[in-house]
Formats: sequence, C-alpha cells, structure tokens
Amino acid sequence: METKDLLKKVRKIEIKTRRLSDHIFSGEYHTSFKGRGMTFSEVRQYQFGDDIRSIDWNVTARYNEPYVKVFEEERELTMMLMVDISGSESFGSKNQFKKDIVTEIAATMAFSATTNNDKIGLILFSDEIELYIPPKKGRSHVLRIIRELIEFSPKSQKTDIAQALRFLSGTQKKKAIVFVISDFMSSDYEQTLKIAAKKHDITGIRVYDIREEKIPNIGMVDMVDAETGQTKTINTGSKSVRINYEKNYVNSVSYFKETFSKSGAGVVHTRVDESYVTKLLGYFKSR
Repeated sequence: METKDLLKKVRKIEIKTRRLSDHIFSGEYHTSFKGRGMTFSEVRQYQFGDDIRSIDWNVTARYNEPYVKVFEEERELTMMLMVDISGSESFGSKNQFKKDIVTEIAATMAFSATTNNDKIGLILFSDEIELYIPPKKGRSHVLRIIRELIEFSPKSQKTDIAQALRFLSGTQKKKAIVFVISDFMSSDYEQTLKIAAKKHDITGIRVYDIREEKIPNIGMVDMVDAETGQTKTINTGSKSVRINYEKNYVNSVSYFKETFSKSGAGVVHTRVDESYVTKLLGYFKSR
C-alpha cells in the first residue's frame, strides 16, 4: 500500500473510531475498568469517623497520637491489545473482512484508553509473535498501532493463541486490561489463559462471519484453507458434510466460551455484519 493511501485509510479509521470512543465508549470503559486497586498516598492525624484499621501504629507510637494511612485509587491503567492476524482473519462473505472489523474494534479500544490517559500496547500474533509494541500513551502512539493493524503482513498464516498468551505473561509484569481479538479458531489455550487471567483482566472478543456458522448447499466447491493454503473440493450437497462443518464450528465456539468463563475472563461475540458497538456497550454495562 502506498503511503498516501495508507495515511488516508488511517485517517478514515481514526475519524470513525475516535468519534465512537469519545462519545460512547470512553465513559463505559472508564466505569468498567476503574483502576488496579488502592495505592498509599499519605499519613495524616486521625479524625473522628476514620476506620481504626487504617491507623499507622508506627507513626502513632512515634508522635504519641493517632495517625492514619490514606489511600487513593490507582487510576492509570495499561491496556494490551492482542490481535490475531492469521490467514483466517482475511475471510469475509459480506462487504467486510473480519480483519477490517478487528482493526476498528482495536482502534476504538485504543482511543478509549487514551481518553482515560492510559497506556496502550499491541501484540500482533499468528502461531508466533509477529509484532510487539510496548505500552505508551498518546495519539501518535495510537496512530502507529492503527498503521500496523492495516499494513502489517504476517510471516505465518497459522494461529496459536497459547503462544500469544505466554508472551503476554512474560512481558507484562503488572496487571493490564487485555483484549484478545480473534476468531478463536484455535484450541489448546486453556492452561495458558488460566495463568494469564490470574494476573490480568482479560476479555476475548470473537469476530466471526455468518458463513462460518453453516455452509449452504451449493454443490461441489473448491475451498482453500486460509491457514494452511491447501485446496479441497467439498461436496456441499452432502448432508453429512454440512452437519460436520456446523459441528466443528459449534465445538470451536463452545471451547472459547467455556475456557474463558472457567478462567474468569470476559467474552464478546460480534458478527462481521452486526454492530460491534452494541455488543461492546452491552458487555461494558454488564460488568
């Protein structure tokens, strides 16, 4: 993509997603992810009504009168965007590919975090870590993230969510707000998710296409596996083929939902032709 076209596309996404984050998501995001906890602020003299559990006994003994510790909520957060850029993200049967919606969601989340003065980092993954951008603040940083989401070409077309979660656990030592954005056509990530979710606040955002749910009866069709590059001729007229196709899809979705729920992580499902705005708002309000 030429620089001029890239900048035009970045600007288009910025205008759309910034409007959403400023007017819709920033308040909901702020309410849903208030802070990592309480941090020590100062010591002051005891006042009537103070909780006796907050008395600082060392200072009290030193001055021979009661003093209490004052804490305040830690407001600054770190958001990590973990984005699947494997081959299956380039699928789309309607007007948009899954990767287009993934980019918009990631950009919206990033601008929401910026409004809250939080840091934003990015992990692009396939079955390996394709790109890591450490967390930073600011509009120019968010625009760099959007450029990478649009332009980055992965070395691999396959998916390994467990590998991405291991990398997250290894690089983010402090608690972070983590959004894993993928179609979750992968398995065997239960254990790594469980470990990562103990430290981080994780949400899986599953982006999918209507044609992934069921295959229509359209006769003999050549299908390419986006992640392996293999082409197979499929008889969609066969009832058993259609049933197995749907069964594999249902199993994949069930694994995603059950694995995230068991780990205490949140889940969002949004189809390419649906409003991800409605889905994300509903999720934030339910937290």
